[in-house]
Amino acid sequence: MIWDLHVHFSNFEGRTPHEKMANAVKFADRMAIERFMLYLGFPPHPEDPTPEELTKINNQVLEALQHWHHRAFGFVYLNPNHLEFSLKEFDRCVRDGPMVGVKLWIARKCNTPELDPIVERAASVNAVIFQHTWVKVTGNRPGECTPSEFAELAARHPDIPIICGHTGGDWEHGIRAVRAHKNVSIGIAGSDPTNGFVETAVRELGPQRIIYGSDAGGRSFASQLAKVQGANISDEAKKLILGENLKRMLAPILKRKGFEA
Repeated sequence: MIWDLHVHFSNFEGRTPHEKMANAVKFADRMAIERFMLYLGFPPHPEDPTPEELTKINNQVLEALQHWHHRAFGFVYLNPNHLEFSLKEFDRCVRDGPMVGVKLWIARKCNTPELDPIVERAASVNAVIFQHTWVKVTGNRPGECTPSEFAELAARHPDIPIICGHTGGDWEHGIRAVRAHKNVSIGIAGSDPTNGFVETAVRELGPQRIIYGSDAGGRSFASQLAKVQGANISDEAKKLILGENLKRMLAPILKRKGFEA
């Protein structure tokens, strides 16, 4: 069982959400990926989206899911700079709609209090919370947060499960930044399939806190699967990372919505 935490429409051919989704599923089938999480809609992706842009992006994901509920789940894209609208958009897409999680990107630093109402609203219906993090040698973008800043958010909500996206790219820093926060799982998508990444994460965090994702189509399914399948860890740990951890995290909201896992 392979469940992919992190998939976008980027680089998949198609003129409509349905066409792009069909191509994404075709490539997922080649790699035996059973389910994947979809967010952000068509590129280009605005870094600080307006309410109108958020609605358009989320509608594209909703349209894509119409014929593919058996293969994918959607995460709503929200912007803390438009907090009241984002809470309403969460209600539309997740509380009252088919989506099961929240995607937060780089509009605002994640250690700021504006994220707290979004985290709390998501937790109220068991929605999964995914926050992009990165560490750039050249300097992060203005609203882009590091794993250390993400740890501040996690510390304010110690009882709410939350995912550190990409593990900051610089995974040696990212793993250690979130290690003490037991409510944090790490997403391993997007960076190069470097030897030692997953082995270090298993040693420092335990396999129950690691979630496979690809960041397709910006990255290939195959290169990102190689991080896990080629890692020097137990088969049981690989099963947890490749699907069982994400399935367990999603189980409460899937049950709430009556979706089959």
